[in-house]
Amino acid sequence: MSLQVERLEHNMAKLTIEVSAEDLEKALQNAYNKQKKNISVPGFRKGKVPRQMVEKMYGPEVFYEDAANALIPEAYAKAYDECELTLASQPEIEVTQIEKGKPFIFTALVAVRPEVKLGEYKGVEVDKYSNRVTTKEIDAKLEEERNKNARTITVEGRPVQNDDEVILDFEGFVDGVPFEGGKGENYNLTIGSGTFIPGFEEQLIGVEVENEVEVNVTFPEDYHSEELKGKAATFKCTVHEIKAKELPELDDEFASEVSEFDTLEELKADIKAKIKDQKVAEGKKAQEDQAIEAIIAASEMDIPEAMIKTEARQMVESFAQRIQQQGLTMDQYMQFTGMTVDKMLEEMMPQAEKRIQTRLVLEAIVDAENITISDEKLDEEVAKMAEMYSMKAEELKSYMGEGEKEQMKKDIAIEEAVKVITDNVVEK
Repeated sequence: MSLQVERLEHNMAKLTIEVSAEDLEKALQNAYNKQKKNISVPGFRKGKVPRQMVEKMYGPEVFYEDAANALIPEAYAKAYDECELTLASQPEIEVTQIEKGKPFIFTALVAVRPEVKLGEYKGVEVDKYSNRVTTKEIDAKLEEERNKNARTITVEGRPVQNDDEVILDFEGFVDGVPFEGGKGENYNLTIGSGTFIPGFEEQLIGVEVENEVEVNVTFPEDYHSEELKGKAATFKCTVHEIKAKELPELDDEFASEVSEFDTLEELKADIKAKIKDQKVAEGKKAQEDQAIEAIIAASEMDIPEAMIKTEARQMVESFAQRIQQQGLTMDQYMQFTGMTVDKMLEEMMPQAEKRIQTRLVLEAIVDAENITISDEKLDEEVAKMAEMYSMKAEELKSYMGEGEKEQMKKDIAIEEAVKVITDNVVEK
């Protein structure tokens, strides 16, 4: 195999890869061997038709596509390893020569990792953040805890109120005719949840138990059923039961039941401390993001579109894996949302570009600061990971290949670069 590399503008490169005629002949013969059992020609037993006869009947190019598909991945992988450039996208392959007795030649158009002209990264100005905790925020957390520990009780002697949970029967009509899917019995609905069509739940407020009421609504224009979009409908509803949350009293007993503390004041102090810690973490992250954005704006880099597209494709693949873990296929997601892969890729392009810019800038800071990660530092991080997974550090390390260890060192170096930035920010 031989390789020629041509640098193009905007950090693109064209690799011209040549595979010997002998290797092409082997690939053609392999393609014939795989297909011959399915080839039938009068006068020959199936699977026994000579290759020369097949090529004479169908043309020598009959096996070209399979041969090319077999040769390209291995030849490109070798070219990737031999190329002195840092390639940064999936290649666009074009076959330029495939003919018996001649070398097989194809080109790969690929993005090259851009050089970064790094802007000032120390002393970047960022906004101050507040870690002040208000009484209102503490009360909100307490209220959240009360709701988690609330009992649901049946209410008698009053009509439906907002936030009530009701058990009801309903049947819907359009132009006086019942419609499919518009009927429910003993349905559990929380008033104010927004579960039903806009306007439906509000009209149940004030309704007494076992009194039939008519609810008039209009289906939204974007409703999923074509037959009901924009249609006016009447629902005949009967509420059979009203339930409401009974919240516990905010006192020392409550504090001891929901926490490790004996008094409400101790619980409040703990909530305050946790909110403060959260604000500090969020404030520092906001400063980090703001500083990196400023450094990106002050730096220069020409990122090829192919590199951004590759990043966006990887993001889509990661998304597909995440929803698959939740029991949903990508096809189902597309069907439910009306999304397409092309639309997802388009929407992810700006985020993909931002990710690349961030990574390139941080890698440039690693180089500028001459940050290197020792084997001892790697071992420390592996030990932390092992503790998280309740494993022994040596056991976890034994599962890691050299490539994984090197990638982990790079990730740690990036974290060190972030620390260089955040340790040197200047608050406005």
